[in-house]
Amino acid sequence: MHIAWSAGGEGTTDIVYCSNWTSHVEAFWDWAPFARLIRRLATLGRVILFDLPGNGLSDPVPLTQLPTIEQWTDHLGAVMDAAGSERAVLFAPEHGASLAIPFVATHPNRASALILYGAFARIHRADDYPFGLSLDARERGISWFRERWGTGRQLELTAPSLADDPFEVDLMGRAERYSASPGVAEAFFEMMADVDVRHVLDTVHVPTLVLHRSGDRWIRPEHGRYLADHIPGAQYIELPGDAHFACYGDTDRVVAETRSFLAALPEPQEINRVLATIVFTDIADSTGLLAAAGDRQWRATLDRHDALVRELLARFRGREIKTTGDGFLATFDGAARAVKFALAVRDAVRGLGLQLRCGLHSGEVELRDGDVAGVAVHAAARVAALAGGGEVLVSHTVRDLSVGASIGFSEHGEHELKGLPGSWRLFAVDG
Repeated sequence: MHIAWSAGGEGTTDIVYCSNWTSHVEAFWDWAPFARLIRRLATLGRVILFDLPGNGLSDPVPLTQLPTIEQWTDHLGAVMDAAGSERAVLFAPEHGASLAIPFVATHPNRASALILYGAFARIHRADDYPFGLSLDARERGISWFRERWGTGRQLELTAPSLADDPFEVDLMGRAERYSASPGVAEAFFEMMADVDVRHVLDTVHVPTLVLHRSGDRWIRPEHGRYLADHIPGAQYIELPGDAHFACYGDTDRVVAETRSFLAALPEPQEINRVLATIVFTDIADSTGLLAAAGDRQWRATLDRHDALVRELLARFRGREIKTTGDGFLATFDGAARAVKFALAVRDAVRGLGLQLRCGLHSGEVELRDGDVAGVAVHAAARVAALAGGGEVLVSHTVRDLSVGASIGFSEHGEHELKGLPGSWRLFAVDG
């Protein structure tokens, strides 16, 4: 996989611009509004730009294999490594928040701050998210953008005050055509409409600034207020204007607020609480199998089981925390990888005459000398206890963070998890 990136600017602070899914690290310098914004940000530090796979100069990908959220975070980390950036400020406009928020939560010691502009936690309306789009409005919105893609006419919605300016419309149209084909644009719209990072907002522990324009007609300011209300300690500043993009309208104000925020940042502190996906595996009916096999044969079977689990943990980049007698506790920095590991290990041990039950949950864990602790660990254990032999059960957070990974989930109902408040919506992984 080849990822296009570039870097330039002044100062010792690195600022990674987590682009909306439309970008082109070379051609966008001909898009005057964007170039002006980046040049202004580059007075605050070294700005790092990159194109997600499927966009701009990065490798193309099949429309059915767009990058998942965790692949996005992998790409972000790879770009930082290539640029020699150990820790950076993440500036995440619009859909870029869906990349930056999970990255900061999972790798907090690689981010000194998070700046969200015109961003959202999800697009769809829900009972506890009434300002989102209805499903009907979502479909009409995707159709609206599809019909206008490559023409620049999206300014009718994203920057209404410029919609009658032929020069600006032409610039926007070229930016669209350079960044993504109509098919890629539609596929990304479809995928982003299913993203929901609400349940990981409280795991963000770096200084956060949320900027939003009061007249934004595409992503209403309620989305920005929600982010600020649910990210611990986040600052919220609502700017005047109707431009959805930071590069339109009063760009100077966007940069000025960013400058003030960065100037007041405290010295970075090491953070030992991270977002992780926790996996518990357990051999179903292990006591009965032991009784039937005898101690020596059962020990040999367990040894082969353990070797298979460790081989697959390495393949899917999981981290073994400990064994639990006839099972494992492991963590992953990506939900989809964790689910795929659980399916693979379940299938692999069938050759040993074993049935595994697996439970997964994504949440915040505390790192303790090679071990993990926290409510999320207990939740994953409770989910595993509800699984039957050969079944992989996950929490709704795991499902939400696996968007785009071509993993099927079936409703498993609402459950009470012993010792944990509320009811939990669980899903069985298909396959």
